[in-house]
Amino acid sequence: MPCCKSCPPDSATRRDVLGGLLAGAALGLAGLAHAAAPGVDELRVERSDEGLFLYAHLSFELAPSVQDALLKGIPIHFVAEARVLRERWYWFDQPVALAQRFTRIAYQPLTRHWRISTSSEPLVGAEYGLGLTQQYDSLDEVMSAVQRIAGWKIAGAAELASGGTQVLQFQFRLDASQLPRTFQLGAVRQADWHLQLERRLVLSAERGP
Repeated sequence: MPCCKSCPPDSATRRDVLGGLLAGAALGLAGLAHAAAPGVDELRVERSDEGLFLYAHLSFELAPSVQDALLKGIPIHFVAEARVLRERWYWFDQPVALAQRFTRIAYQPLTRHWRISTSSEPLVGAEYGLGLTQQYDSLDEVMSAVQRIAGWKIAGAAELASGGTQVLQFQFRLDASQLPRTFQLGAVRQADWHLQLERRLVLSAERGP
């Protein structure tokens, strides 16, 4: 006797349907995780008579434990590093130029203001006041500023005159070593405090964007 069309599907069919739904959900979650992954979304340079200038757009979110430390008044430090190398097929790549950019984020609980300090030297101790300092009203504004680098001079014109194929190695990281000693001992063991973004770019010999 033929099976009635209104009869419910057997257990094997139900398992197939459920498996398909779970697989689709897993793919959707994987897609969201990939979209939210930290990285260097944009990296480009401009060459002029003065040298090489870097522009970058970073994508990352601070972990809740890092945000909590900031709200407690503990400054957070980031380091951006740009290395220009000349490729050599017969040996290691030759260093051409190295530039570092140090950024310090601090929250003032009394005034409820955020402050970003940026310098070409580490922002520690008495040297803290030597960098460029800007003030913001929210953490969102702070992160938007930190994640965009514009017009950073990473090499002089004379350094780039060596010729050959040159490449840029860019790195941005959270520097947990600048945390207070008592806080650092616990924080460095947490994955939340290990943020490192990297990207490599072959440089063009032409001037302009």
